[in-house]
Amino acid sequence: MPEDKNILWFEEITADNVEQVGGKNASLGEMYSQLVPKGVNIPNGFALTTEAFWYYLEENDLNKKIEELFEQANLNNLSELKRVGEEARSLIEAGEFPSDLKQEALEAYSQLSKEYDQEQLDVAVRSSGTAEDQIGASFAGQFETFLNVSEEEKLLESMKKCMASLFNDRAIAYKEEKGFSHLNIALSVTVQKMVRSDLASSGIMFTLDTETGFKDAVLINSIWGVGEMIVKGRITPDTFYVFKPKLKQGYDSIIRKDLGRKDKKLIYDAQGGLKEEKVSEEKQLEFSLDDGEILTLAEWACLIEDHYSEREGGWMPQDIEWAKDGKTGELFVVQSRPETVHSQEKETTLKEYDIETEEEPVVEGIAIGEKIGDGDVHVIPSVSEISEFEEGEVLVTEMTDPDWVVIMRKASAIVTDEGGKTSHAAIVSRELGVPCIVGSENATEVLETGQRVTVDCTQGLDGRVFDGKVSYDVKEYNLEKIPDLDTKIMVNIGAPEIAFKTSFLPQDGVGLAREEFIITEKIRVHPLALLYFDELEEYGGNQELKKEIEEITVEHDDKREFFVKELAEGIAQIAAAFYPEPVIVRFSDFKTNEYKNLVGGELFEEEEANPMLGFRGACRYLDEEFQPAFEMEVEAIERVREKFGLDNVDVMIPFCRTVEEGEQVIEVMEGAGLKREDLNVYVMCEIPSNVILADEFLDVFDGMSIGTNDLTQLSLGMDRDNAKIAGVSDERDPTIKKMLSKVINLSNQRDKYNGICGEAPSTYPEFAQFLQEEGIDSMSLNPNRVIKTILILAGEEDQIQ
Repeated sequence: MPEDKNILWFEEITADNVEQVGGKNASLGEMYSQLVPKGVNIPNGFALTTEAFWYYLEENDLNKKIEELFEQANLNNLSELKRVGEEARSLIEAGEFPSDLKQEALEAYSQLSKEYDQEQLDVAVRSSGTAEDQIGASFAGQFETFLNVSEEEKLLESMKKCMASLFNDRAIAYKEEKGFSHLNIALSVTVQKMVRSDLASSGIMFTLDTETGFKDAVLINSIWGVGEMIVKGRITPDTFYVFKPKLKQGYDSIIRKDLGRKDKKLIYDAQGGLKEEKVSEEKQLEFSLDDGEILTLAEWACLIEDHYSEREGGWMPQDIEWAKDGKTGELFVVQSRPETVHSQEKETTLKEYDIETEEEPVVEGIAIGEKIGDGDVHVIPSVSEISEFEEGEVLVTEMTDPDWVVIMRKASAIVTDEGGKTSHAAIVSRELGVPCIVGSENATEVLETGQRVTVDCTQGLDGRVFDGKVSYDVKEYNLEKIPDLDTKIMVNIGAPEIAFKTSFLPQDGVGLAREEFIITEKIRVHPLALLYFDELEEYGGNQELKKEIEEITVEHDDKREFFVKELAEGIAQIAAAFYPEPVIVRFSDFKTNEYKNLVGGELFEEEEANPMLGFRGACRYLDEEFQPAFEMEVEAIERVREKFGLDNVDVMIPFCRTVEEGEQVIEVMEGAGLKREDLNVYVMCEIPSNVILADEFLDVFDGMSIGTNDLTQLSLGMDRDNAKIAGVSDERDPTIKKMLSKVINLSNQRDKYNGICGEAPSTYPEFAQFLQEEGIDSMSLNPNRVIKTILILAGEEDQIQ
C-alpha cells in the first residue's frame, strides 16, 4: 500500500497499516477484508490517513507552534495541562484543509453515500491514533467521536475536531501515564456508515470475563439506542455470558442473562448528532437482544478473536463494539481492539485477599477488579471540580467519562452511582489496577467527603464499601510451585459470581455446588409460590405478596420458567468455569424453616420442632405436594447439560435415609427427563444408615460424598445449635473416622467415587491427612483452604504465608 495516500478505503487496509491509519482503522480494514467473507457484518468506510494529518499540520504551519507549547509546559500541573491542550486544539480547529485534501475527502464521502443509496449519508466520524488500540494501551475514549454526521461541511468540521482531539486533556494525561511522546503520535480519521442503532440496540462485548480474565466466556453488554451511554457509564446495561467451547460445538450456551436498568437512550437528533430520550417502562423490562442475536454476536466475537490470535501467533482477546440496525434488523461489528488488561498478565501467581469484618457495608454495587483500597472519600459531582482531587483519595461520583482520567490514576479506589462492567469507569480502573465499584445507585448520597472508607472488590461480583478502615491481608502464591497430589483436590462453591475467579486455583473440579445460594440470592421466592402464582389466593396469599413476587420476577410472565432459568444459569456459570472438570451439583437441601424464609414460603411450609431431622432431602423430593418443585430443579439440570452442553455436571441427592428413597428419587428424575446414560448420580453420606448400608447404597448410586457435619451430629447424638454440648461435636472423633474408613475402603473396592465435601478437611489439617492416608478419591475444600491444604498434604507447610 502506498504510504503517501490521503484516503484509504477499508478494503485497502490491513492490520499492518497502523502507522498509516491508526489502530482503529487498521483493525476495521483487517476485519472488512478477512472476516466479512466469513459472515461478520461490518459497515463500509474509509480513512483519512496519518499522511493527511501531517499534511494538514504542515500546510497550516502548526508543527513548530505545537512543539513549542509542550516544550514550555509543566504537564504535572493540571491547570497547565489544560491550558496547553486547549491552545493546541484551537490551533488545529482554526486551520483550513488544503484544497486537494478537501476534494479527496468529499469525493470519498460522495462515493460512500452512493454505495448506500443516500445523497448525504449519515456517518460516524472517529479518531484513530497510531498508538491506539494496542495491546499495552487501549486509549479507550481518549479521542473524539462524532455520530450521525451528514452534509459535507459538517463532515469536514468533524474531521478537524477529531485531529484536534489528539491534544484532549485526557489524552495528554493518558500519554503521560503510558510514556508516549506527545508529538510522535498521529491521528487518522475514520468515516464509517452509521448503523441505525438509535432505533434498536448496541453495546460492547469482550472475548473473556473482564474481571477475572477467564478465557472461555464471551461477555456481551447491550442497551437501547446508540452505545455511547455504556462507555460513559450513564446506564447499567443488559449482561449476557456465552460459553465459547460449547458455542463452537453448536450449543445455545448462553449461561447467564441479567436485565439492566435501561431507563434512557441516545437517538438521532434531527439537527445532527444525538439526543437523549427516556425509555418506556415496558421497554426497560425487555432484553435488548434476543437469544439468536446473542449467539450470533458471540460467534462473531470468537471469529474475530481466533483470527487475531492466529495472525499474531498467540492468544489475542478482543474488546468489540457492535450495533443493531433498527431499520433492517441486521447486526454489525463497528470496531475491535485488543483487550489491554488480562492479555498481558502471566497466570503464574495467585493473590489471596483475606478480609474479615462483621460490619454491614454502607454502599454496595458491581465490583471491578479483585483488590481492596481505602482512603478518604472525595465526592466530585462534576468534571469541572476535578482539580480539587488529591492523590490517594477515594473518588466518588455519578459516573466518569474520558475527561476524568487525569484524576482516576491518582485514586486509591473509585465508586460510581451508574455504569456496568464495561462502562468507562470499569474499563479505565481495570487498566490502571484501581479497585472500583460501579452501579451503586446511591454512593454520592450516602458517602461524604472526608469520610474514611474501605472499598472491597474481592467477593466476586458484589462490591462493598465499609465505613472506616477495615484490616485485610494479602497473600501471594507461585502456582508453578504448587505440588501435585494423588488425591484430587476439589472445591465447594455456592455463589456463581466467584466461579470464574475460583477456577484459577489448582483444583480438579467442584465436589459440592450448592443450589441453596442460587435460590436464596437469585430466585428468592419459594418454588411452589412461583409454580402456583396464579392461584396464590387459594393457598392463603394476598395481593401484597403477589406484588412482591411480580417485582422479583419482573422479566418473566411465566413464573415457573423464572425459577428454571435462574437456577440453570447459576449452575451453568459454575459448570462453565471448571469445564471439563466434573462439577457435582447437590439438589436443594433447605430445611423447612429455611424454605419458609423464602418469599411466599409461609404458605407452603409447616412448623417443625427440629428441622434438621425433619422434612428435607430425598423425602421432600418424593412428597406429592413438593415433587413438582423438585422437577423444576431437575429441568434446570437437564437444560444445563442438554441445551448449554455442559455435560460435566453430575448430581447428588442429600439426606437420603433409605435405599428405597434413593431408587424412587432416581425414578422421578428420569421421569422428568433427566436421563442417567452418561450422568453420575451420587448420594450424600451423612446419615448412619448411609454407612451401615453403604454396600446397598452403592448398588443404587455411582458413589458417595461424605458430609461430615451432619454425619457427626447424627452419629454422636448432637444438636449442633446447642452451645453447651458443642465441644462434643468433633469430626475427628474415632467413631466418625471409623465410619469414614469403611465408606472409603468399600467404595474403592467397588471402583465407585468417594469424596468428602464437609467442612472437616478445610478446618483440621490432620483430618485431611487422615483422609489422604485412607485413600479417599477427592477432598472438596473451601476455596480459601485449597492451596494451604495442598501444601500440608505435600509436606511443604513452610510455603504457607
